[in-house]
Amino acid sequence: MKLEKSIRFAANQGPIVTIVMDGVGLSEGEGNAIRTARTPVLDGMMAQYPWTKLAAHGLAVGLPSDDDMGNSEVGHNALGAGRVFAQGAKLVADSISSGAIWQGQAWKDVLDTAKKGGTLHFLGLFSDGNVHSHIDHLKAMIERAKADGAAKVRVHILLDGRDVGETSALEYVEPFEAFLAGLRGSSFDVAIASGGGRMNITMDRYEADWSMVDRGWKIHVLGEGRAFGSAKEAIETFRAEAKVIDQDLPGFVIAKDGAPIGKIVDGDAVVFFNFRGDRAIEISRALTEEKFTRFARSALPKVTFAGMMQYDGDLKIPARFLVQPPTIDRTLGEFLAGSGVSQFAVSETQKYGHVTYFWNGNRSGKFSDSLETYVEVPSDVVPFEQRPWMKAAEVTDALLAALESGKYQYLRVNYPNGDMVGHTGNFEAAVTSMQALDLQLGRLIPAILEKGGVAIVTADHGNADEMYELDKKGAVKKNPDGTPKAKTSHTLNPVPCILVSKANPGWKLTDAVAKPGLANLAATVCNLLGYDAPADYEPSLIEKV
Repeated sequence: MKLEKSIRFAANQGPIVTIVMDGVGLSEGEGNAIRTARTPVLDGMMAQYPWTKLAAHGLAVGLPSDDDMGNSEVGHNALGAGRVFAQGAKLVADSISSGAIWQGQAWKDVLDTAKKGGTLHFLGLFSDGNVHSHIDHLKAMIERAKADGAAKVRVHILLDGRDVGETSALEYVEPFEAFLAGLRGSSFDVAIASGGGRMNITMDRYEADWSMVDRGWKIHVLGEGRAFGSAKEAIETFRAEAKVIDQDLPGFVIAKDGAPIGKIVDGDAVVFFNFRGDRAIEISRALTEEKFTRFARSALPKVTFAGMMQYDGDLKIPARFLVQPPTIDRTLGEFLAGSGVSQFAVSETQKYGHVTYFWNGNRSGKFSDSLETYVEVPSDVVPFEQRPWMKAAEVTDALLAALESGKYQYLRVNYPNGDMVGHTGNFEAAVTSMQALDLQLGRLIPAILEKGGVAIVTADHGNADEMYELDKKGAVKKNPDGTPKAKTSHTLNPVPCILVSKANPGWKLTDAVAKPGLANLAATVCNLLGYDAPADYEPSLIEKV
């Protein structure tokens, strides 16, 4: 699979480098940690070089509507694919709406297990953030389980506070308890069985901290943890004692008469209802792999396990899933490898999969071992607000070494700072994270220009650009003590795209693209490398002069 040489664009003589400043959006509103930070390098680039705004949410990245915030997964899919594919949230919603999900073999398997006397467990992120999951999908499955004859359902809730308000858990728990009460009856036993904060238990990714999954295993599977009479009691107690936001709440078990009400045992069925893959893979492995060494799991219960989607198509994790994931083919990385273009990808653990797996269309591994080099810088296992600079310097070290080697024509990097620190809700830490990132841009940009290269400086979605919750009029919401209410979720704001190059490069930023988005960058990279983009790619952001 090769690209055609362009008759319009000559190949740039130096390397092309895509720099993804994760979570760095554009906003004029209050609580903008990016604007507050001292970022002379970023400011200087926007003053000196051509730049534009890119849509990074909603329809522009394959989500159901423009009310849906973007995220790193779909953002990197778009960056690497050059086209917009319907993503997990939309695929699941459409499958439920059409009824296709209930006709699939995976749903039939878990229901058959439940109708033979097993408990049907639903485990996943408990909110309507629509980034990893949606509570409406969970409700639809519980209603259908009752209609299809399941007798006992248990729900294990991973509290959000990251893609939704930082202390919004009870806004979901209390209506959900009422929803369950309306379904509960003599022939249908349904209840919340366990829970905890998503950044404390279960939802680790990229094998950064398997102890999270270990804690989740003990809570959900073994029923080992502090016991409460209800999820509300657990949340209110831990908030008072631990004084942390929802995503960091400790795990808890719901018990009756001194015994957990929802352990996962032989003969049960388990549905992990997240549709996004990165934070679903490890718990899926723990619940399905016979030979497992990541933590002392104890005996593996013999369960019928299904994911909402298949989270890794190459590794077939999990083997059973309810909704077919998007088939993202003919990606930029595949075309470049087929055309003999050498590539380098680097990030730290927290976003390494985004510049590799998601960039390549949810594909593990490389297209060419000889042409591609992937480097993962191990992330620190500490709260991000305590070390907001993260591994930005070490990532830059690796990228500078790759540039100096002269081996690579196309390089890409993700700096996670604006996103991972933005999710903490800590404004000062987010400011520090941006200043740390700017220092690294100050090292990197001159090195790219010295090699005659071009830097495409962009982001995958917003986050640190809006660190306070705002009302519909744009005013900052306040806590009872008068301090700003922290926002921990992504934003709906556009992201920058800055084209940094030598003077008179032979091309210019075009104004012919009416609504540019992240998917337009793949064709732009093709043109800068001297190739025409595939005909079905979103159009390039540059034109010849």
